[in-house]
Amino acid sequence: MNIWQLVKVGGFTMFVLLASSVLSIAIILERIIFYRNKSRLKCKDFMQKIRQEIKKVSLNPAKKICEEANAPFARVVYAGLNFFDCSEKEISNNMERQIIIETTILERFTSIIGTIGSIAVYIGLFGTVLGIIRAFHDISASGSGGISVVISGISEALACTAAGLCVAVPAVVAYNYFMKKIDDFIKDMELAASETMDLLSAIKK
Repeated sequence: MNIWQLVKVGGFTMFVLLASSVLSIAIILERIIFYRNKSRLKCKDFMQKIRQEIKKVSLNPAKKICEEANAPFARVVYAGLNFFDCSEKEISNNMERQIIIETTILERFTSIIGTIGSIAVYIGLFGTVLGIIRAFHDISASGSGGISVVISGISEALACTAAGLCVAVPAVVAYNYFMKKIDDFIKDMELAASETMDLLSAIKK
């Protein structure tokens, strides 16, 4: 059977899985592109430039470097530099707030991928159960059957489970990958915030 025949055999459950698959693929591609753009700049190289400017007590050039950088940790450092005239507690709090904001942006749509990965198998199993019930009902109504008829009905019903697995596996893999990327971004932001705090404290003394 081709894909369209499988969709027709599976009924509305297959349409739900097909829609989930399209949504999952769209989000996966969007997130991959998003994370790739955010990870082009290495935190170590960025902080080296910031360190050189701050040691010169040149905050405006450091801010300009932050503005030109397309990375979450750059905005965290920028948030700290903007509060240079405030107390260390206020600088630290502002950078922590920015880390939360950036983390929220990084996590956008990932919960949808996680949900699809978790429930796609169950949706497929639900479709399989309905298909088996329908197969046995048709055999009972017609009054004729045989092992070949039963196997044919069950094989068609199992298409839903197979489709559920095809949707769930890529979604789970992508979700785990995204969680690892987000953890890496958070580590970079926390390290950048900590180093920025030390640099600002040093030039204030």
